[in-house]
Amino acid sequence: MTKTIFYKTLTLLIGFVWLINGLICKVLNFVPRHQEIVSEILGSANASILTKVIGVSEICMAIWIFSGIKSRYNAILQIAIIATMNILEFSLVPHLLLWGRFNIIFATLMILTIYYNEFVLSKKLDES
Repeated sequence: MTKTIFYKTLTLLIGFVWLINGLICKVLNFVPRHQEIVSEILGSANASILTKVIGVSEICMAIWIFSGIKSRYNAILQIAIIATMNILEFSLVPHLLLWGRFNIIFATLMILTIYYNEFVLSKKLDES
């Protein structure tokens, strides 16, 4: 029972990370640094709209996480997106990141959390 609660709680927390980053940071632009990152990587001409599109995509990711549908595919996609995004930011715009190049550590921790939740903890629940 405790593992089930932990799995569900961790799933909700992961979903809320995507929701907050998408809605608060990008769509509502409460963290303009995100638009600056998009501007430097993809160009300033459409940075505002692209940032909002990315934000809406992150909101959709949160909804998918909360739904629990095809959660393993979802976890793989999350890991790929986080890894790609953070490698690009690490290489191209480390000066705009909250923790500079150390952001990669937090990205790695998020990837490991997603992996643990979906491929270790979830498997243990299936075996119970």
